[in-house]
Amino acid sequence: MNTTNLIRLLVLAAIWGGSFLFMRIAVPALGPALLIEYRVGSAALFLLLVGLLLRKKLDLRANWGHYLVLGFFNSALPFFLFAFAARTLSASVLTVLNATAPMWGALLGAIWTRTGISLRTGAGLALGTLGVALLVGFDHVSARPGAGIAIAAALVAAVCYGIASLYARTAKKVEAFSNAHGSMWAAALLTLPLLPFFPAPGTPTVGIMGATLALGIVCSGIAYIIYFKLIEEIGTTSALTVTFLTPAFGILWGALFLGEVVGWYTIVGAGIVLLGTALVTGFIKGPNKLAPVTAR
Repeated sequence: MNTTNLIRLLVLAAIWGGSFLFMRIAVPALGPALLIEYRVGSAALFLLLVGLLLRKKLDLRANWGHYLVLGFFNSALPFFLFAFAARTLSASVLTVLNATAPMWGALLGAIWTRTGISLRTGAGLALGTLGVALLVGFDHVSARPGAGIAIAAALVAAVCYGIASLYARTAKKVEAFSNAHGSMWAAALLTLPLLPFFPAPGTPTVGIMGATLALGIVCSGIAYIIYFKLIEEIGTTSALTVTFLTPAFGILWGALFLGEVVGWYTIVGAGIVLLGTALVTGFIKGPNKLAPVTAR
């Protein structure tokens, strides 16, 4: 990996770690549904502009079904669930729960293909479960009202990313930028029915709208471009290392800008989760064939 791609990797991890910070800032005023509608809508408009500049066509007639599936499992549902959880959980907890996504992808892949789970994968899943239990068991946010539902929502969101990765392995091949662009429009459409059930609880300020636009344009639009560029340059397996860097930035941003407490359980729990993820995804002792499609 050359210096340019290393910088891209670090920037992407910093951006995706920041997505949980922006959600924590904006969701109290906008609520989870409107926040995510703004997020995917602004990302779609940004990618439309980029597509026009790059003269990349979006073949909706041929790929609309593919975009809907990808938009639902990789954007609309997990984004909404993380935003729902962000009303209660800290950015630190959210970013570590998000890091379990590759483990779910590997587990679902083994079930789908009926190939069984290797000893290494099983050990990784067990470690990941232990790390999550340690993190949420000792973190003070687990005592807040509704924390149990929020934790479950965040874990289901991570499972959605695992489903998206499994789907991407078997779906027809579509150009990477078109996947990003089309899935954002699909996610914007799929999120609309949620708006009447989750009205905005407050009045957004300029700062909150700024965080919302950053969440859409930077954390979804620009991040997608960087991510797919990394896949093109260094391959999916190497690009997946962003999974191990994102929690560090998520914890850092939460501590710096939201004053979140970083206890020993945060560091140890995150470390155990990442070790489990490394085992499951093959970064320790040989690669697994895991090709996730991620958007945070």
